[in-house]
Amino acid sequence: MRADRPIGPVVEGWHEPPLPGDMVLEGRYARLEPLEAELHAALLFRAFEGHDWVWDYMPAGPFGSAAQFHRWMKDATAADDILFFAIFDKDSGAFGGFASYLRMKPASGSIEVGYIAMAPALQRTRAATEAMYLMMEWAFDVGYRRYEWKCDALNRPSRAAAQRLGFSYEGVFVQATVVKGRNRDTAWLAVIDKDWPALKEAYQLWLSPSNFDEHGAQKERVSDLTRLVRRANDPSLD
Repeated sequence: MRADRPIGPVVEGWHEPPLPGDMVLEGRYARLEPLEAELHAALLFRAFEGHDWVWDYMPAGPFGSAAQFHRWMKDATAADDILFFAIFDKDSGAFGGFASYLRMKPASGSIEVGYIAMAPALQRTRAATEAMYLMMEWAFDVGYRRYEWKCDALNRPSRAAAQRLGFSYEGVFVQATVVKGRNRDTAWLAVIDKDWPALKEAYQLWLSPSNFDEHGAQKERVSDLTRLVRRANDPSLD
């Protein structure tokens, strides 16, 4: 190897991780189970009803009827390149949204969390944060090296949520795609395996029952606990 042509370090002990399959991810505040139209479509349609803005940056929606939403969900969950989970909030006793693994690339150790839709009742709850933690934990526990979050660059709430959850900003791909006939620049954020031990500890501290008062209000903010883990902050949020 020539000194002026460096190459990356050997990844010691590398083994290709498995693809995720049908499974339930169980936490203290949230339960994630495989999304099924027959079980979840009607419940989630009611949770999203009247909140069409939830779909502003999504590839699908809004949906004008429960039947339309059911058809979309049946088709979406039949795809073999994305795995959806329904998110159940144990505090409220209701399903409040869904999220998925997509762009799963075991050969390179990369997996993305995305296609996330949460009704207002679920957003910024303990269950919402724990759902993201559970999906991330599974990915790193089975050997993925890179856990990605991508969103429309104009979607500031999504970019803020990713940063709050400890994802590091990596940049924007300009004119990355076309969604619903409109241009989309895509913001990229990620957590890598070297971040995970410290980030896991931050999540566990935040999710501890001792971090909440008798009314369920947080004492420490998750963003404060993840701040030192992030390798780069999103400049759009300054």
